Amino acid sequence: MSIIRKLAVATAVLFGIAGVAQAQTPTPASNGTAITLPHPGQPIYRQYCAACHDKPEETKSPAKATLEAMSFQSISFALTQGKMHVQAAALDEEQRGQLIAYLTGATKRTMETWSQGMMCGIARGNVDLKAPATVATFGFNERNTRSLTAADAGLTKAQLAKVDLAWAIAFPDVTMIRAQGAVVGKTLFLPVAEAAAMYAFDLSDPAKPCVKWVYNTPNGAPLRSSPGYGVIADGRAVLAFSGLDATVHVVEAATGKSLWTKNVASYSYSTTTGTPRVLKDRIIVPVSQFEILSASDNRVPCCTNHGFMLSLEPATGGQQWRYDTMPDAKPIRDRGDGKMLLGPSGAPIWNSPVVDEKRGLIFFGTGESNSPPAHPNTDALIAVSLSDGKQVWSHQALANDIYNSGCGLNPAPEKLNCVRHPETVYLDYDFGASLILGKLKNGKDRVFAGQKSGTLWAMDPDTGKVLFRRDIGGGATNGGIHWGIAFLDDTVYVPISVVGAQLPGGPPVDPALKPGLYAIDANTGDIKWMFGVDPACGDGRDKKVNRCERHYGFSGAPTVIDGVVVTGSLDGHLYAIDGKTGKLVWKIDTVQNYQTLNGVAGKGGSIDGASILGVNGLLISGSGYGMFGQTPGNVLLGFRPKK
Repeated sequence: MSIIRKLAVATAVLFGIAGVAQAQTPTPASNGTAITLPHPGQPIYRQYCAACHDKPEETKSPAKATLEAMSFQSISFALTQGKMHVQAAALDEEQRGQLIAYLTGATKRTMETWSQGMMCGIARGNVDLKAPATVATFGFNERNTRSLTAADAGLTKAQLAKVDLAWAIAFPDVTMIRAQGAVVGKTLFLPVAEAAAMYAFDLSDPAKPCVKWVYNTPNGAPLRSSPGYGVIADGRAVLAFSGLDATVHVVEAATGKSLWTKNVASYSYSTTTGTPRVLKDRIIVPVSQFEILSASDNRVPCCTNHGFMLSLEPATGGQQWRYDTMPDAKPIRDRGDGKMLLGPSGAPIWNSPVVDEKRGLIFFGTGESNSPPAHPNTDALIAVSLSDGKQVWSHQALANDIYNSGCGLNPAPEKLNCVRHPETVYLDYDFGASLILGKLKNGKDRVFAGQKSGTLWAMDPDTGKVLFRRDIGGGATNGGIHWGIAFLDDTVYVPISVVGAQLPGGPPVDPALKPGLYAIDANTGDIKWMFGVDPACGDGRDKKVNRCERHYGFSGAPTVIDGVVVTGSLDGHLYAIDGKTGKLVWKIDTVQNYQTLNGVAGKGGSIDGASILGVNGLLISGSGYGMFGQTPGNVLLGFRPKK
């Protein structure tokens, strides 16, 4: 490329000149008519991206429409450091710029400015750290129950009987509101992944939220986990959270000032998803990996990544111990082109651990294997020692689940990293949902775990003995039980996104079972009640909700407030369900456009991940989840009891 052309491109990227960002201007043809040339990024997309992003449900990739709603920095990070860095390795800077401009219309990073107009005044600017922490981790409390009392939320069952929308806040260039916030008193600490920012919202006036502080990631990397809150040994109250780039951030809760950051990646595709657990003398950090998405590409040397867990010194980030879910991979066999297939690999830790300080144990689940041999710690429930990270017990829920996205059970011969039947069951039935340490009314503790197979497990926390399993169909790669379960009064509340087919060696699927919410007896595993849902595609919703005939079940983690289960559906409905009877209290369609407090255009979408909370008389929910072909959105919604 000529020097002049290079300068022109650099100038366009820096200042947003339309010649790079937009389709080329019409060019006169020989007959005098104008011909509009395709955008230079279009063939790049077709060659490098379309195979996955035009088939989002099959490949677990964001749909092209979702990419178009993303920010410049989100896609730039994915191409240079994130999930797509191998696929994009052949692209030079100009080509990456053309691709991003083709998808988003942007040529430079979006600068966050809206929060300046919502900053709190002096009277509301300080964070009250003497107030109780009602949501300190993904599961709210040390047992991960995802249950709030009326006092915790400022909401009673009677008040939740009818609610109205109080306000909406939208985030620019964002396609999903997925993370669970932390709550201390009347302050909500909320990470927004694609904004690469953590926001501290003051909710002391339920009608008029304001922003106390904003923390932006130093390198613009998207955030991934929910925040963990705690007071460390030196008396400082801190928040710990992590990013897509596997960087752990620890900040002062009072100010958002950074104490330290630490990149904990050990492998090429390491990332962090689960919420760090903040204790007085350590911060527990689970580490996952996204090699599962990349390994179906022959250019990836498959497979070398596995999950691990760290205990870090809270004041400095120094490592105290490390637990690996398996040993490092070694060459296994020729994959068919003279290059070696490596293994074992996999067993990422997607979920947020339960830390039982009394027993001195940490409980968590793992993901599938990415290459042979399928290590016993894949698709497993595990307990390790809090003091030194040594494994205490492990139970493999599904053997030989060797899985790479896009491979299929009997993949084409040219898919060199893909393992074939019968060596793999190829189900992707990992434990994405965080475990719960539930205390029964008889005083006994039980570990409860939800699997993407649609299976609820009950385990003895001391021995790892299976006390019962309840299969609710055969699940799916995105659930089954996807992001979380909840517990209250000897009942486990289980969201099911897809019922699916019979599991290998399992009981036949009951045809009466449907996607929805299940109340499971925590003592026996019996179904107390089922709240089933059906597709809702009428009244034009088929044009607003992506694949509404398919995306309608419950995938996100439910929240219990004073005995009312609040949960969201993949088609964007927010539900309140009576926890004792299973009867519908109300249903709200969040897939609409919103006038927002901060002036940013707001749009609701699928409700997934974990974003439902109660604080100071407000019911709060995110709306929008642009992964897996679902419906993107960018709003945080606050509801109040109807007067």
